[in-house]
Amino acid sequence: MTTTSAPGLESLADPVADLADERAIKRNRVLDILDRAGRDSLLLTTNTAMTWYLGGSRLHISLAGDPVAMLLVDRERDHLVTFNNEADRLIREELPADVVVHPVAWHGSMHDVARRLSPSEPLDEASVRRELREARQALLPVETEQYTELNREVARAMTDVLSAARPHTTERNVAAELAARVVAMGAEPLVLLCNGRERSAFRHPLPTSAPLGRRAMAVVCARRNGMVANVTRWVRFDGSTAAERDAEARIAAVEADIFRATVPGARLDGIFDVIRGSYEAHGFGADQWRLHHQGGPAGYAGRDPRVTGSTDDEVVLNQAFTWNPSGPGVKIEDTVLLTAEGIRVLSVDERWPTVEVNGLLRPMTLEI
Repeated sequence: MTTTSAPGLESLADPVADLADERAIKRNRVLDILDRAGRDSLLLTTNTAMTWYLGGSRLHISLAGDPVAMLLVDRERDHLVTFNNEADRLIREELPADVVVHPVAWHGSMHDVARRLSPSEPLDEASVRRELREARQALLPVETEQYTELNREVARAMTDVLSAARPHTTERNVAAELAARVVAMGAEPLVLLCNGRERSAFRHPLPTSAPLGRRAMAVVCARRNGMVANVTRWVRFDGSTAAERDAEARIAAVEADIFRATVPGARLDGIFDVIRGSYEAHGFGADQWRLHHQGGPAGYAGRDPRVTGSTDDEVVLNQAFTWNPSGPGVKIEDTVLLTAEGIRVLSVDERWPTVEVNGLLRPMTLEI
């Protein structure tokens, strides 16, 4: 069965041309992987790989579940294997027109059908995980446009919701308001975190019924067109203390060090070394990096991958990042793009208070 045309990702210039270019470029990148491996087909099974390759097609039902499809890329065409109760929706609403869809009984095996479609054993996605990650590092113009708009919308939602919050507002109410904004913008709320004053020690604070109190943090990770925007913001309901202002300035200085190290050709393990040293240099102690992950490349996964001392991927131009240095009671996080002119912050709302740090406007705590 061949798909009909689905509503696509749009560009202000020429949407059809941009989408065709995106499909052709990504397909050629995958064919290059096949050439280097000496194989004839590749079986994609993860949400990250398939949504990247198909330009943001939604191939899930439950956000916590596995994709409801598998994609076999061979040298002639793309074959999507999915359950019979999903096929019609995917054809009508999600897939590029040139994808061939193979429905499988809802109680059948997608994996068995996908393997039968290839005359030889398909290359397994896990065996070329690094190569696929490299293939999606540099965002194409249409992706950059979509990602920029998503991040701006998430930043605006943060401003709207936190500006309306008060000390008696509960963490769950903040999360609920943010979730409503994210869904209304056509995105999926993958992560919603909020902590009030009494829970500020937690780095991943799932919302509770506790009131915000005098100071609170909110975190949103929202996905649209397959790409994930990551944003953290703080709000305070009375004057800041000298200790708070000092810690906020120091964590912004750590982030500035990370941004300076994020340049084309740098290796992620080298940037990780910078992160570890920066915490100590700015008064957080040598072991602060052990208490929370530090972020890394962004895009079609929240972090693609999380940076560690053993991730040796090289940074490239037009690559997105979300670094999230944190310390006791402080954290800073935005989604940014590495351009030829340097770091460009994508998650921007001009209404939010900022301070210039090393030439970039960085978010301050909103004081109400």
